[in-house]
Amino acid sequence: MTTVDRPSFSQRLRERSWTLHQRAEGAGFMKALMNGEIERAGYALMVSQHLFIYDALETTECDLRDNEVAGPFITERLHRVPSLRADLDALLGTDWAERAEPLPATRTYAARIREMAAWPGGFVAHHYTRYLGDLSGGLAIGRVVARVYGLDGPGVSFYRFDRIDKPKVFKDEYRHRLDSTAWEPDEQERIIDEVLNAYRLNTEVFADLARELGMGAPR
Repeated sequence: MTTVDRPSFSQRLRERSWTLHQRAEGAGFMKALMNGEIERAGYALMVSQHLFIYDALETTECDLRDNEVAGPFITERLHRVPSLRADLDALLGTDWAERAEPLPATRTYAARIREMAAWPGGFVAHHYTRYLGDLSGGLAIGRVVARVYGLDGPGVSFYRFDRIDKPKVFKDEYRHRLDSTAWEPDEQERIIDEVLNAYRLNTEVFADLARELGMGAPR
């Protein structure tokens, strides 16, 4: 009798979230951005929304740095807030903080991330969704955005991880950490559900961005 190996947690997480991952990447706003159909101000608006999201994530991690579950996933090598602030300085001028406001979907997303201070597994779900996405498709998006808007360095530094020499190696180690953590089966399912929720929240931010820029209903 042949025994079929059960997929690892990281494999199941990836497979279960793939459809929503593609939906987020294929959002109308992102398609327009990649095609150069959004003005520089619209790109800057997206960057400001990213700042609110990553500020929530990197602030929440301060409460979990010593947690036995979440702590091993946390590293300053991933931090995006300093890069986002530098990008906004370049795109909008140094007084951008007086004007930046989170859109409703961004406010909802950031609030959900902050709730994860009480649930380490949920924090890992959001940490995984954001940063491993950044180290995968995000790197390719960054190259396109740099070309479309004629930027090099300031303005697109969010997409560059100068402290991670080999993204694939880092991602493999991250997934191994997911697989080696002693999650109970029910907890694994909760984490997968929260990853799916993170993708939905992210897609709602893109929809809000499209509405804010008068792009009409997302397709």
